[in-house]
Amino acid sequence: MIARISGKVVEKGTNYLVLDLGGICYEVLIPLTVMQRLDENINRDGTVSLFTYHYAQVEPSRSTPVLIGFLNEIEKEFFEAFITVSGIGPRGAIKALNKPISLIAKAIDEADINFLRSLPGIGQQRAKEIVAKLQNKIGKFGLIKDGEIKEEIKTSDIEEEALAVLVQLEYKKSEALSMVKKALERNSNLKTTEELLNEVYKQKSAR
Repeated sequence: MIARISGKVVEKGTNYLVLDLGGICYEVLIPLTVMQRLDENINRDGTVSLFTYHYAQVEPSRSTPVLIGFLNEIEKEFFEAFITVSGIGPRGAIKALNKPISLIAKAIDEADINFLRSLPGIGQQRAKEIVAKLQNKIGKFGLIKDGEIKEEIKTSDIEEEALAVLVQLEYKKSEALSMVKKALERNSNLKTTEELLNEVYKQKSAR
């Protein structure tokens, strides 16, 4: 049983890493909630240390060893609890854990079925089964400090152009981003950069 693994990151995909351990490379599957915080845990020399869940995926005529990586033992422990729910296997759990574990634990404790249904591969019935199995058993996982994961901000072409103009006008990027966001909330039908900037101006003038 492989409990921990440390090596140099030589390849990184959406939900996996390839680690080089002195010339031998291992593929480690990583839940998205863990992957989102991975970069800040990679050392300057490109190495990372992970706690691993190791199991054999059995298929007709073959058995494939699989490693799933976590940044700490608490994340691994939550994963192990999550897969005790009927119908959720290791690969299903990797897919489902795409939000901070602390928020998932909170949703389970509060029986927030709608939140749990928003997890990939988790439908209405499975969400109810998760609550029935784990409610009042996973409170400590709600204390994990992973709730401030920064989501990638996706912007359209006109937003990008408007941001560039505002930055040239010496607004801080964070301030410009907020101004653009508020303008779009006021009027979501803006089609051009000029219209968007006009809305930003109206918004600023109305203060």
